[in-house]
Amino acid sequence: MERTDLIPAHDFCTHYHISYTFITGLRDAGLVEIITVEEEPFLHTDQLGEIEKLIRLHTDLEINAEGIEAISHLLERMKELQLRLRALQQRLQLYERDSSI
Repeated sequence: MERTDLIPAHDFCTHYHISYTFITGLRDAGLVEIITVEEEPFLHTDQLGEIEKLIRLHTDLEINAEGIEAISHLLERMKELQLRLRALQQRLQLYERDSSI
């Protein structure tokens, strides 16, 4: 992994005006991965969009880390159900096409 794909966690926290303990709380909840290089914590750039969304939940709606964890779990479950629904709809369309022949 190249170091250009990593952002120092403390710099990220300073930029977004959040505490580092908030990020570690997200890590403890399994929502964020913190990568340690030479004893310094980093965030991977692939996670930035998701982390920004979690920060907005925390700052704009004043939701704590536990609430964010619950919301993230529900959103992930919803995505899974939507994928499952799409797959079932596609299967149903196949059966409907076969029955019309």
